[in-house]
Amino acid sequence: MKLISYNIDGTKLSFIDQVSPQFFMPWVLFYPKDTNFNLNNHEQRERIKKSLSEALTQFYPLAGRVKDGLYVECNDNESKSFYNKFLPYQLADVNDLLAAVQVTSFNCGGIVIGLEISHKVADALSFFLFLNSWAATARGGSNILSPWLDAATIFPPATHLPAFNPHMGMSKNKTVLKRIVFDASAVATIRAKYSSSNKDIEYPRPTRVEALSSFIYSRFIAATDQTEANPNKVYTIILAVDLRRRLDPPLQQNCFGNLSQPTNFAKVNMDYVKKLWDSDGRFNYRTENAEKLNRGEVVPMVFTSLCRFPIYEADFGWGKPVWVGSTKMLYHNIVTSIDTKSGDGIEAWICLKEEDMVKFEMDKQVLTYVSLAKSCVF
Repeated sequence: MKLISYNIDGTKLSFIDQVSPQFFMPWVLFYPKDTNFNLNNHEQRERIKKSLSEALTQFYPLAGRVKDGLYVECNDNESKSFYNKFLPYQLADVNDLLAAVQVTSFNCGGIVIGLEISHKVADALSFFLFLNSWAATARGGSNILSPWLDAATIFPPATHLPAFNPHMGMSKNKTVLKRIVFDASAVATIRAKYSSSNKDIEYPRPTRVEALSSFIYSRFIAATDQTEANPNKVYTIILAVDLRRRLDPPLQQNCFGNLSQPTNFAKVNMDYVKKLWDSDGRFNYRTENAEKLNRGEVVPMVFTSLCRFPIYEADFGWGKPVWVGSTKMLYHNIVTSIDTKSGDGIEAWICLKEEDMVKFEMDKQVLTYVSLAKSCVF
């Protein structure tokens, strides 16, 4: 594939980019046969290649490599050698690539697009900003939203990084990813369970995702006997929070980069954001917790929500996907919530250590609420 030429100086990483782990966020989109017979599989693949080249001229950091932990160097020659490779490709062993695409065609006429973007330069909202802009480019859409790529002006990078390994915490155990479906009725019941009639509570009725996250966490702890087995360990919930709308003034949704932050703070507001601007103390919290995690003193469970995200909007010219999903992560104890295709239920994609997943799946309360995950037959 030939990338359209551009002349871009190095793009600075933001502070949040610098301390973000360089693992890939995987996403897979399933499309049925083009029943209008506008394009065959070969023509679809050619459109995907051409539009990807065009989209990367706008999202050019994805075609580059991280250099010195400070910036992304955009080099057309390096990008071409990577994009011409076919999977299987050991992405987990690659430290400087920032994006990967795989297209699989089937004899039935269906097609699957797999996209992975490194968390080193993008959060989930940026991921879907790129994906949907790329799809709009492929179908010849107009008024395509261009990304704003200057996150480093909001969170300036540190020029002298202390000893810090953002890859700490990657699982050394065998992990298992399971998709567990909660239908609308189950979500409503769980939400009511965690609601309160106490008017003195600031938020007496949790959101769907808050209630479901609380339920999953409580059952994980109970099913795996965590507190009894390890009474001296600290168990904590970490939530991924979008900072765009918490800045003053808020940032637009086309801001590309890592503008989300994992946190276990009770409230994330402008005061929290100001702490990220504190050059003296901003590494301390991340470094100390990463070291505790590496020593096994802290056991976190990370929750991220893609609910209300435009996950089914990527139309490359032959319709929207009939189903989307993720793949196994390099970390365990991660829960990602997405809307079911119907929009009324929630799919929880849960990544646990193999032995913990066996116990979690057999928990009686979990079995009471979940719907059996049916095969995705289109």
